[in-house]
Amino acid sequence: MAGRLAGKNAIVTGAASGLGRASAELFAAEGATVACVDIDHAGAESTREAITSQGGRAIAIHADLTVPEDAERMTKACLDELDSIDVVYACAGIAGPGDAASTPVDRWEHVIAVNLTSKWLSFRYALPHMCERGRGSVIVQASIGAFVGAPHNFAYSAAKGGCISMIKQAAVDFGPHGVRVNGVAPALVPTPLTDASYRAGGAYVIGATPEEGYRRAVQLYPLGRVGTGVDVAQAACYLASDESAWTTGHVLVVDGGFTAGHPRVPQPTAGSSAEPAR
Repeated sequence: MAGRLAGKNAIVTGAASGLGRASAELFAAEGATVACVDIDHAGAESTREAITSQGGRAIAIHADLTVPEDAERMTKACLDELDSIDVVYACAGIAGPGDAASTPVDRWEHVIAVNLTSKWLSFRYALPHMCERGRGSVIVQASIGAFVGAPHNFAYSAAKGGCISMIKQAAVDFGPHGVRVNGVAPALVPTPLTDASYRAGGAYVIGATPEEGYRRAVQLYPLGRVGTGVDVAQAACYLASDESAWTTGHVLVVDGGFTAGHPRVPQPTAGSSAEPAR
């Protein structure tokens, strides 16, 4: 299959749903053979089936990437099945509602484990292989939450800030070996993760339902809409491809202009008591 990723083997974590699934499907459509990795094995299998039904190539791997042994096993399975690893997109993540005074310590530890530690473990065991081959692209899923706060998003934002520093440090350490390390920092994209964040009150605009929150949040974006999985997947595909051969240590913000400034203040809908987030 011809495409921007033709001939490449890619690991995509968090591939069962949301941005991970959208990226796995796009990578396959662009010619990559994709290892769909997730703690949700049935979801990873569903993504694999969706890819193969369209003529793409994919395998599914069940792994809890907060566990080093699982991450190492996942990497070995990919090498056994695919022979090489060209791309790792560390995309798995969870919501983590709560502020600095109210977040329970066990929730903090879990959010950091999934949203930061597992990102590292997703590519840690692939690095020696990439260095030996003298090439490779690692993409870490960050968030605009690393740059701007959102209500009740303390642990999540802290983890995403850590991702930014991890990206830059790894780019410095492994650039001399031909391995590029970059990140994608999306704004609001409707996914199961952001649905959960809205329901827990951790969002820029709080609505009675996720759907109401998304509708009101549109007013915060200069481009007049929230994002889609394909918007983020296209950015990741660029960083995975040889088109970005001289790009490393970079975090590509995909946010519809959110961090540039808000064109107008969202107003509550008629009959709603919810106040705009400040």
